[in-house]
Amino acid sequence: MTDQSTVPDTAAPVTPSPTDPLWVERTGNRTYRGHTARGASVEIGPVEAGAVFTPGELLKVALAACAGMSSDTKFARVLGEAYEAVIRVEDAKDLQEDRYPVLTERFEIDLSGLDEATRNKTLLLAQRSIDRACTVGRTLKAGALVPPAVFEQPAPDEAQGDTEDAAS
Repeated sequence: MTDQSTVPDTAAPVTPSPTDPLWVERTGNRTYRGHTARGASVEIGPVEAGAVFTPGELLKVALAACAGMSSDTKFARVLGEAYEAVIRVEDAKDLQEDRYPVLTERFEIDLSGLDEATRNKTLLLAQRSIDRACTVGRTLKAGALVPPAVFEQPAPDEAQGDTEDAAS
């Protein structure tokens, strides 16, 4: 473990956002598959669809992962690279307004081996890193604008499938 009193207060670097396209494709009644151009995918749908994430769950998972990634260096410096953490965002949905009024990140992380001063400084630096580098949290706190959806006809080659590949 490192003595945090000698470690400079450097915030986590802000990670550039990938410019790869993101999209979802309909897979069935109210179910979709989300994609990145890097090859990642996730199943999305209502709870009744089974082993899928709901959009609200994806929002919560994104917030938790972003907080974890933003604070990772601070905790690893003090606890070691192999430290374990679980981050939960369990706040309830306001069903009448169909939104989450509060999203609290709850870290489950063992800091019992740290003295009080090191523990307090580590938590302060971790929170500073989250506040500076967690894009999801910063976006939510700033109240991102969500303009009306844009509806377009698919490009001709997308509407009929890739006929060149089908012929091969």
